[in-house]
Amino acid sequence: MKYIFVSGGVISGIGKGIATASICLLLKAAGYRVTVIKMDPYLNVDAGTMNPLAHGETFVLDDGRETDQDLGHYERYLNQNLNSTNIATQGSIYLSVIQKERNLEYDGDYVDIHNVTQEIINRINLAGKENNAEITIIEIGGTTGEYQNVLFLEANRLLKLKKHNDVIHIHISYLPIPANIGELKSKPVQMSVKDLHEVGIQPDILLARAEISIDTPRIKRLAFNTGIEEEDIIAAPDVGNIYEIPLNFESGHLTSRILKKLKLRRRKTHLLSDWRKFIQKAKKAKNEVRIAIVGKYFASGSGVLTDSYISVIEAIKHASYTQGLIPKITWVDSGRVLKDISQLNGFQGIIVPGGFGSRDIEGKIEAVKFARENKIPYLGLCYGMHMAVIEYARNVLNFSNAHTTEVDPNTKYPVIHIMPEQQKKLLSRDYGGTMRLGAWECVLKDGTLVRKLYGKKQISERHRHRYEFNNDFLQSFLTNGFTISGTSPDGKLVEIIELRHHPFFIATQFHPELKSRPLSPHPLFVGFIKAASEIIS
Repeated sequence: MKYIFVSGGVISGIGKGIATASICLLLKAAGYRVTVIKMDPYLNVDAGTMNPLAHGETFVLDDGRETDQDLGHYERYLNQNLNSTNIATQGSIYLSVIQKERNLEYDGDYVDIHNVTQEIINRINLAGKENNAEITIIEIGGTTGEYQNVLFLEANRLLKLKKHNDVIHIHISYLPIPANIGELKSKPVQMSVKDLHEVGIQPDILLARAEISIDTPRIKRLAFNTGIEEEDIIAAPDVGNIYEIPLNFESGHLTSRILKKLKLRRRKTHLLSDWRKFIQKAKKAKNEVRIAIVGKYFASGSGVLTDSYISVIEAIKHASYTQGLIPKITWVDSGRVLKDISQLNGFQGIIVPGGFGSRDIEGKIEAVKFARENKIPYLGLCYGMHMAVIEYARNVLNFSNAHTTEVDPNTKYPVIHIMPEQQKKLLSRDYGGTMRLGAWECVLKDGTLVRKLYGKKQISERHRHRYEFNNDFLQSFLTNGFTISGTSPDGKLVEIIELRHHPFFIATQFHPELKSRPLSPHPLFVGFIKAASEIIS
């Protein structure tokens, strides 16, 4: 097993997750079996209870693990499914150590910090073993110098001592350009590397993040002050398309430098060639397709959505680029839609993504109505399906004030209600990791649009919800132009709905965006973008 640790410095948000995902892709393209594990410093056991505004979207894996959004980047670049072994929070590690102590698995010995660092190393090895990897990449969350990361870095140091020739460390750090100076400043990066030196780690490769490519004088200065060889300092400038980053790294010889340090030889694959073709399609795209995402997770005061819907954004890009289209995505605050529906004029497609709670729900319902009545392609994702069901019940079936019991427990027409097994969990305040999570099978109805788009009878998609379509109202919907196009294999759970006599109106109980990849865009997003591109507005 070979190990590559990836750390970040100076500031957060410099794209460490994307850089890690790019390294994964490059090594897979070099012919190696690669896996990756995210080591997050927070004490939450998982990301399931975190506010999307604070932490970004919660990405769900096939096995139901609720994870950091970086797992989504890893899956998209690697084009392979990950599992629970690919994420470890500091909280989950401490919990595991304490549980072992309670179970006398330490043979009555006292438990110390070295047990924690050993647990971290065990998690790393488990990820490699469970994913049959030749190279395991470990991204350390946060930035160097933060005390929360000390134990992850100590595990790195210890593993390097045990397997000196099999472990390298890649540090990604930021060179700012102060407005009053107008040139790259390398001192923050030098101090960031110094923080690593203080915990016994010498980086092998430095990825120099900046608005522009780092120049030769600063490469020489960094090499002199950090002890990193000049050829191991690689430019990582800003790019317009994040999927170009692996190709930028490849042109900077990052793959060759990694393979040389790990004493590995490049093997032949077609992966990088396929990736280049995808990028070329994106670059050659000329025609725009205008998509509105109607949501509520806006950053306070900024008017711009955060990373709350990042998988939706990327799925739109995948489907658009492969069809030679440029996606123009506009964030529409659902709270404002209710006051001014004209905000939705001019869009060729409307998406209502996942979410929870009652805030600004009526704006989402109005957005669904606008899409249905004006024949605008609509894609509802999880909560977006609930909104579609409620809108149809109110405005077509004339079920006045129909609602979801999540918002109105006393509604006369609870067309969306809580799943029976979820009721007890909510009453006992058992929130963490208790929703219907992970991949579940779905059977598609013959003759439907979704059956045509998927091209097969049975599919598997990822879920994250507590509420579902209320089958007590099923016949009322079916006899009024509503199509249930996908259900659970036993037929009890409505998974997909669609409307006939509409260019594209599909909503899913699951989250198709979680399985979209650049080289294999999700069929529902492909169908949605195609339909949207044919709308003239």
